[in-house]
Amino acid sequence: MIGRVAITDISPTIYFGGEFTPVKAIVNEEILVSATVAGEGHDYPVVHVITRDSKGKELSRIAAIERSPGTDRYEAPIALPKLGRFTFEIAAAIVTQYRTVTTNSPQFPVYVERERALVGAWYEFFPRSEGASINKDGTYASGNFGTAVKRLKAVKSMGFDVLYIPPIHPIGISHRKGPNNTLTAGPNDPGVPWGIGNSDGGHDAISPALGTMKDFEKFVKEANKLDLEIALDLALQTSPDHPWVKEHPKWFNYRTDGTIAYAENPPKKYQDIYPINFDDDFDGLVAEVYRICELWISKGVTIFRVDNPHTKPVIFWQTLISKVNAKYPEIVFLAEAFTKPAMMHALGKAGFQQSYTYFTWRTTKHELTEYGNEVSHQTSAFFRPNFWVNTPDILPFHLQSGNPAMFALRAVLASTLTPSWGMYAGYELFEHRVLSEGREEYLDSEKYQIKVRDWDGAKQSLVPLVTKLNKIRNANRALQRLRNLHFHHTDNEAIIAYSKRDGENLVLVIVNLDPSNAQATVVHWNMDLLGLTGDSFVVDDQITGNSFSWNRDSFVSLDPRGDYNNVAHIAVVRIP
Repeated sequence: MIGRVAITDISPTIYFGGEFTPVKAIVNEEILVSATVAGEGHDYPVVHVITRDSKGKELSRIAAIERSPGTDRYEAPIALPKLGRFTFEIAAAIVTQYRTVTTNSPQFPVYVERERALVGAWYEFFPRSEGASINKDGTYASGNFGTAVKRLKAVKSMGFDVLYIPPIHPIGISHRKGPNNTLTAGPNDPGVPWGIGNSDGGHDAISPALGTMKDFEKFVKEANKLDLEIALDLALQTSPDHPWVKEHPKWFNYRTDGTIAYAENPPKKYQDIYPINFDDDFDGLVAEVYRICELWISKGVTIFRVDNPHTKPVIFWQTLISKVNAKYPEIVFLAEAFTKPAMMHALGKAGFQQSYTYFTWRTTKHELTEYGNEVSHQTSAFFRPNFWVNTPDILPFHLQSGNPAMFALRAVLASTLTPSWGMYAGYELFEHRVLSEGREEYLDSEKYQIKVRDWDGAKQSLVPLVTKLNKIRNANRALQRLRNLHFHHTDNEAIIAYSKRDGENLVLVIVNLDPSNAQATVVHWNMDLLGLTGDSFVVDDQITGNSFSWNRDSFVSLDPRGDYNNVAHIAVVRIP
């Protein structure tokens, strides 16, 4: 019901499933609260945004301003000081007939989580490939947790915060896939890690080829010593050999002939994987998956990368994540959901802290600007993006030429547009062999076979730039925030420019989107968005170390030919 003062169109709020669910935030992250406020008469109302803790105690009362006169749209930034659950509300007061009348809006929830829920540099590798070798007969000797430990320092030295590993469980034997997704596997083919389960166990077991549970615990411990968090894949599916198939037949879907239906994602078929049926024993599945999560949490896992969550009921994830986070609020869930926007957004509203995104396919200035504005301003209350440049499943068309400058510019975009970004092993070696023309799949994909890489003998490597990018991110808090992204006009469609500011930290990024040619343009900086007065300013380029004097209309030229470092400027403004 509207009070004496009409307070409407309050933002950000999330109405989902018949209730208001919490706006996502981390400690001291700025959230711009806005509302339309209208009162009778000609006087302007006095508007405040009030924050409260979970007990209702007032924490702050911030004056809201009408940024655009005549719009009746008031806004004020809030930032919450610690982890936990909070609320905000709008309070508006007017003076009428010599009396002050105040109206308060309802209270809307905000959930403040730890920093990793928003900020992180992710790296993915397959433990079985790290330390693997080729035998004399051409077969592969698998790596394991013991050999994979040796790769941890290299991952950390590049500046990554999170190491994501695919499923580490026993792999099914029935219908095991061979190299390049062939239907027949040889006796030495390791199988797809997502085909989970055999006589050695299921989701709560370790593949014997990787070692023992103690080996895994040691692996996690060594990673934690380097301040690397482990993200473990949570894939709710099984191989035909998983213990669940016999123990819980109600958890599967059946064809008319009585056989269990395998997974399909046309045109792909996954004969080695059974999807789960959530209709006949929902509570039993919640209990079992919660048990599995709790087991791996006890082993040091702090993040779950959830495989294909969009093929399961949203209510399942809302139930599971709320149950896990109630006891373990530090646990982060990342949704691997390359699907329709409505479902991706629903998963975020249901509780997923982060999600994979369409960034992988956004390449032009228009596409990047449109999508950047969407994730930073339109959906940031409930959807936290994680920009991945590649995955084991996806070799984007723009990388298939192998041009190092393309790899470089995509890494710059991913690491500076959003607070979380990810890279799958081999990207730094410019791996780009495609399965076949017109496909976005790697030839000799690591999903189906062990891959041996010569990390030390590579003739070319993106490691120096990746290391620098992560260092720049760590040194600039503005790059660790989502809602502060603003794009600026350039006269050349091949060059994109954007800014991020947090307090006195102002970062300007200019990227040449053409990896094969020199491009030049004039960047027209919106000085109001930058928060700068005057027409000129001095910047320090974090990639080259050079300093420039720029102004409101700055000419820039970027030539990546011969040196992929020249694809971009990442410049920190010297604030007077």
